Amino acid sequence: MDLKYDVTIIGSGPGGYVAAIRAAQLGHKTAIIEKDKLGGICLNWGCIPTKALLKSSEVYSIMKKSDYYGVTAENVSFNFKNIIDRSRGVANDLSQGIGYLLKKNKIDLINGNGYIIDSNTIKIQSGNKETTISTKNIIISTGARPKELPGISFSEDVWSYKQAMIPNKMPKSIVVIGSGAIGIEFANFYNAIGVKVNVVELADKILPNEDDEVSEYAKTEFEKQGIKFHLGSYVNSITKSRDTLNIELIHNINKKRSKLNANKVVMAVGITGNIENIGLEHNSINISDGHIITNEFMQTNVKNIYAIGDVAGAPWLAHKASHEGIIAAEHISGIQTHAIEKANIPGCVYSSPQIASIGLSESEAKNKYSSVKVGKFPLIANGKAKAISNDAGFVKVIYESATGELLGAHMIGDGVTELIHGYAIAKNMEGTEEDIMNTIFPHPTISESMHEAVLSAYDIPIHYK
Repeated sequence: MDLKYDVTIIGSGPGGYVAAIRAAQLGHKTAIIEKDKLGGICLNWGCIPTKALLKSSEVYSIMKKSDYYGVTAENVSFNFKNIIDRSRGVANDLSQGIGYLLKKNKIDLINGNGYIIDSNTIKIQSGNKETTISTKNIIISTGARPKELPGISFSEDVWSYKQAMIPNKMPKSIVVIGSGAIGIEFANFYNAIGVKVNVVELADKILPNEDDEVSEYAKTEFEKQGIKFHLGSYVNSITKSRDTLNIELIHNINKKRSKLNANKVVMAVGITGNIENIGLEHNSINISDGHIITNEFMQTNVKNIYAIGDVAGAPWLAHKASHEGIIAAEHISGIQTHAIEKANIPGCVYSSPQIASIGLSESEAKNKYSSVKVGKFPLIANGKAKAISNDAGFVKVIYESATGELLGAHMIGDGVTELIHGYAIAKNMEGTEEDIMNTIFPHPTISESMHEAVLSAYDIPIHYK
């Protein structure tokens, strides 16, 4: 053996590098194996660079209507290449920052593809160079990749999120397949900079995982911006004639066929775990539906091999992966740690308007509990939202009537992704409606709507009837 470690992590995404740092903090000799750039998909191709793109389109949209704010901005335009370059620059800066954190915590970075030989041995292949290391514990954090549809593969015309992030030139029109968070964010970005956008969704509503009322409101807002939706439909085929893609749709119920034309297609229909070529089958590690099976402490069926993040299943969120990394590192150390309560994980969509949620939707809560209280407060009645002329949206909360338990919270509007943590803290601390009612929210802020929504649930709203 060339090297010996206490903990070795395969993959340096938001789960992997956080697990490595926590393991090092706990006194373990730690290594992290990465075959590409530090930070994984989230930092290099997902969470971070997409938000940079969306910020550019947001600034452009605001500048086009600057006269409304009393500010004159003539001949507003944008440079598409510069928008893409800025996004890549942001990702590169943060990737380098992770390298600094690894060095600071004395974590060895090994470049290459990690393959588990047995529960204590990993082979790393980097070009023609092969290295074998021994390790007491292994954490698999290999992430996931975008799914393809049967008969429809990624190509120069059918884009994954990676391709949609770095095109050489701006298309005139796109069709987005899938209206989850990724699909909606790309639809929002491209529509805002002038691309004709159609979105195809198999379900009968957009953002299928969101509360029904939020989904319907979001659809109306996006349609006002010019995005067209085709719900309850799927893409049957894509053919090309010159520079145009011909997309045939089939409606789920009546099987009616229709056609769309576009320059490019963005396929955002989900992800599947990166479970290949890492030695899972060789070590009889249990998998299901493309993901590794773990217990609440992220252990696989091999007790010293853990799996975290997207490769370990839904929800496919960076913040969930990071917490799983901490849980795995602490469990390896034999110290008391917590298991993740998935109902307490917030989810966000960084479109315009933004969407954020946690816990049960209204329909889910009513199906599960005999009596619930629902409160709602529209941002049009919020002073800060009116002052900044971003008053579209609302805040909605669901409580269990008998106990005052917060079952779910759903928000759509300006900046709500920065506010959902308030409800996340309340849920994690098992706070009741009284805890939020008795909290003083600063004025004027959009966060006051969180307070008002709870008051509304108990029929004592102050600023809205």
